[in-house]
Amino acid sequence: MNIMTPREVVERFVSLFNEADVEELGELYAEDAITHQVVNEPLIGRQAIVKMFRDEFAHADMVCIPENIFQDGEWAMLEWKDPLGLRGCGFFHVVDGKIKFQRGYWDKLPFLRQQGLPIPDE
Repeated sequence: MNIMTPREVVERFVSLFNEADVEELGELYAEDAITHQVVNEPLIGRQAIVKMFRDEFAHADMVCIPENIFQDGEWAMLEWKDPLGLRGCGFFHVVDGKIKFQRGYWDKLPFLRQQGLPIPDE
C-alpha cells in the first residue's frame, strides 16, 4: 500500500471537501488528530472532526478552490478561495499519510454573512 504524501493528502482533502464526503474526509485524519480553525476552539480526535464537518455541511454551502498547495517535509500548505470571494489558508501536518494536525486561517464574519447564518453576539 502506498502512503500518500502530504501534498496528495491535501489534494484528496480538497476533492472530498468539495463532494461534502464527511466519512471519507474523516478517514484522512489520524484517530487522535487535532484541527484548529483559528476562528473556533481546537477539536481533538477524528470523531469530533467528523462531527464538525457533518454540522458545517448541513448548514453551509462550502466549496474550496485551491490556489496553491505547497509541501515541505511532513507539512502541506493550502491557499484557497471560494466562489463567493472568501479566502483562507490551511496548514496540515501529515504523518504516515494521515492528518495529525491542521490549522486553518479564514475570516468567519464574511463567511456567516455570505451563508446567511446567524452572527453571534460578542
